[in-house]
Amino acid sequence: MTNKGSDSHLAGNNLPFIEELYAQYLDDPKSVDPSWVPVFKQYFNGDGRLNNGPSFTPRGLFTPAVINGGGGSTFGASGPSEAEWALEVNRTPLATPGKSSKFAGKVQGLIDNYRLLGHLVAQIDPLARERSHNPPELDPQHYGIKESDMDTPVRTKELFGSQEVPLRQVMNRLKDLYSGPIAVEYASLPSAEEREWLREQIEQNDYASIETNEERVQIYRDLVKATAFEDFLHTKYVGAKRFGASGGESLIPLLSSLLNEAGGLGVRDCIIGMAHRGRLNVLHNIMGKPAEAMLSEFEKTPDPEKYMGSSDVKYHMGYSSDFETTSGNSVHLSLTFNPSHLEFVNPVVLGRARAKQDRRGESRSSVLPLVMHGDAAFAGQGVVAESLNLAEVEGFSVAGTVHLVINNQIGFTAVPRESRSTTYSTDIAKILEVPIFHVNGDDPEACVRVAKLAMRWRQKFKRDVVIDLVCYRRYGHNEGDEPRFTQPIMYSKIDAMTKVHEKYAKKLVDAGVLEADQAQGIFQKRIDEYSAVYEEIHQAPQRAEVSSLSGVWTRYEGGAVDAGQSPKTNLPLDELKALGQKLAEVPDSVNVHRTIQRFLKQRDEMATGERPIDWAMAEALALGSLLKEGTSVRISGQDAIRATFSQRHAGITDGKTGEVYWPLKHLSDDQAKFEVYNSILSECGVLGFEYGYSLDYPDALVIWEAQFGDFANGAQVIIDQFISSGEDKWKRLSGLVMLLPHGYEGQGPEHSSARLERFLQSSAEDNWFVCNLTTPGQYFHALRRQIHQGVRKPLIVMSPKSLLRLREATSTLEELADQTFQAVIPDTRPEIVPDQVKRISLCSGKVYYDLIKYAEEQQYTETAIIRVEQLYPLDFEGLKRAMEPYKNAEEVLWVQEEPKNMGPWNHILSNWLDEFGTERCPRYVGRAPSASPATGHREAHLLEQQKLVVEAFGEVWQNGNGK
Repeated sequence: MTNKGSDSHLAGNNLPFIEELYAQYLDDPKSVDPSWVPVFKQYFNGDGRLNNGPSFTPRGLFTPAVINGGGGSTFGASGPSEAEWALEVNRTPLATPGKSSKFAGKVQGLIDNYRLLGHLVAQIDPLARERSHNPPELDPQHYGIKESDMDTPVRTKELFGSQEVPLRQVMNRLKDLYSGPIAVEYASLPSAEEREWLREQIEQNDYASIETNEERVQIYRDLVKATAFEDFLHTKYVGAKRFGASGGESLIPLLSSLLNEAGGLGVRDCIIGMAHRGRLNVLHNIMGKPAEAMLSEFEKTPDPEKYMGSSDVKYHMGYSSDFETTSGNSVHLSLTFNPSHLEFVNPVVLGRARAKQDRRGESRSSVLPLVMHGDAAFAGQGVVAESLNLAEVEGFSVAGTVHLVINNQIGFTAVPRESRSTTYSTDIAKILEVPIFHVNGDDPEACVRVAKLAMRWRQKFKRDVVIDLVCYRRYGHNEGDEPRFTQPIMYSKIDAMTKVHEKYAKKLVDAGVLEADQAQGIFQKRIDEYSAVYEEIHQAPQRAEVSSLSGVWTRYEGGAVDAGQSPKTNLPLDELKALGQKLAEVPDSVNVHRTIQRFLKQRDEMATGERPIDWAMAEALALGSLLKEGTSVRISGQDAIRATFSQRHAGITDGKTGEVYWPLKHLSDDQAKFEVYNSILSECGVLGFEYGYSLDYPDALVIWEAQFGDFANGAQVIIDQFISSGEDKWKRLSGLVMLLPHGYEGQGPEHSSARLERFLQSSAEDNWFVCNLTTPGQYFHALRRQIHQGVRKPLIVMSPKSLLRLREATSTLEELADQTFQAVIPDTRPEIVPDQVKRISLCSGKVYYDLIKYAEEQQYTETAIIRVEQLYPLDFEGLKRAMEPYKNAEEVLWVQEEPKNMGPWNHILSNWLDEFGTERCPRYVGRAPSASPATGHREAHLLEQQKLVVEAFGEVWQNGNGK
């Protein structure tokens, strides 16, 4: 990141300090750290005058310069690096009247170290336990500063303006700012502009000062809301799980202040993700979910049959509402539904935010992602790092996310030393080089000050920021858990803790802001309100139904689908030809690689009908036609622009300039937006992001492509907890497309199988479409169907590898112009005479071409080969029609490449028995059961493949031959 301040470290207010240090060096070379000597020699001549030294822009990471006063250099033997100098840019000089410049250097070193290391001794733990770090650099004696020096007058504009104050007062101010209830880590920010801005906010504005008593009273009211809700539930629903915010009640005034600040700074939408801790409190006191609905969820369900096999627990549910801010602007809040799998909602929130930003077409900063984490989960879950890594990547950035860690200082039962290897649970966020604030949860004013500053940072710099709300958990992991089994000492402290609203009430009463009876009355009124609601709903619970299919979703539906029906997906032949030729055009000014020139020439030949349509061209035609119809298209994945198998070439790179030309962006003046991005090397984070994007952009075609389908299981939690079950649990629809390269070609156990069986095992209630296609035409229609059908379901495609270039696996333009999607493709070979067929082989995907090739080689005409293109939902009527002509067939086979315990076999057998009983029940032909998907030896693979092919025609495999 480029330094946005002065590009010379000898510029601005920094210069007098350096000159003073140099003068000290001339008087006594031993009085200055030796690491400065090379700098002095480079930038000063012998008589003390400044040379015209070079300038530079700081880059990369750095360790801020610290004057150790003889205590050892932090710069290393070669002196300070360019980046270390960066901290000194625009430094306001320190003046110490009546003292030497050597003393000034020592004081400056102490100040710098408080900014850098003060967080290590900050009073951020409400339980007031001893911190494990005590850096000597924070002790004045480390610099030779004596107690008698503490009353020395100094002037430091950063802390006290032009006022001259005793050094002791400077020290106290530093402790208040950097080692009090707020700690901040910001010195490693690579941008001088960012560091200077934050330092100014911290030192001149007390982070973000609280100006009025009205604001203090509102903080108290928010604390009362949080506490009264928890106390009432704990009294009326003893032992019921709620994963409450007790011990972390400052969460509510913190969030309230953050959102009020956001509204005043231009935020109009806030997408929230959070785990279960404090979620019900946020739903009620921030999102505004009525007390009647909240309490009803703790009552017995009057009609449990209604929820059999569906729905989710109350602390996983989402909600949306409008938050009216103190600025008068409304912020629409949307709390994302999520499972118990901690942190996996993070990329989903980011994807949703990106989609809303794209839909708005305004500054991305108008949509705020707010993600709340648990301390153990933030440090422990790998998806956190994957999600953070998306922050500033093209195609995935969201103009900054506010991260709020609800730090109970314990996991389920595990203490921090068992949960992480770092000082803070937030240390993983340092990969982004953004500010990290740690704040004592028992100081609600400090929480509010941090919240406001964090929001200002995000809106100004469009980058992430982290708030570590250090609190505690008054009860166990859930309210029925006993934490004293494992943390008796910690909980002896917690048992003695006064509730934060009571502490704050006393502070306000002592300050004359509130009367004691006023404070108590505010609390009691809230309890009385809950009591009245309880009396009402205890007899007749008022559950709030999940709101769905509103807003952008009003045109779409979920529920049951007709497996055999397809909307109109074909296009006129002339339109296809014209589109295909457009896709083959690249301006003469682009220097195209000779292989890509051949690729474009072949594409043109496909457009004119001289060459059959391959898979890449079918995809380009499907996407191009949708773009021209007004449907936006977004594709991401590792190497998605070129594609793993070098078939897509969505971007044509100029060989001389490196500029990229995008044919799909140049179809017409009024086409929709086309985006394709190479993603970070992540499955879980990126798939979660694209799923989230699809939730808020139902009218776009959103595609995630795996490098190999085998790697998709790196995102298994996203697949299982969101994509496959989101409609059933939360009534949330998605039209996401997953392209998973799949097929047995001798490439070993990690490059053969997308684990088709896992998708089929999770198939129920028409939750998605699972396809294993055999022709480019089918792929074309499947992609267009995804947009033109009224339902929105995820589409899982076992996409091709070797078939991409197999001459037989092609389509004609007429198949795109005259047909629609076929869930089942009958055997239409002219040599197949129905009355003579003795055997029906059902199959799906690539193995079809192995069967056809062998049948042609052996001139077999007694086996009909029927393709099941859509494995879920199965088109039983289409299957019946395809099998109907073969009344004399003696057996039905299911043929697959995958081992018997994998692939579609168990899915096909189970559904067959449910639909047809034992009538014409298929027999299995394929690989033997295996713990691993495929062999790593190509020769063994070929033998296995040959064996299953010959057995599909009724032959017996013997010694490598079919008999």
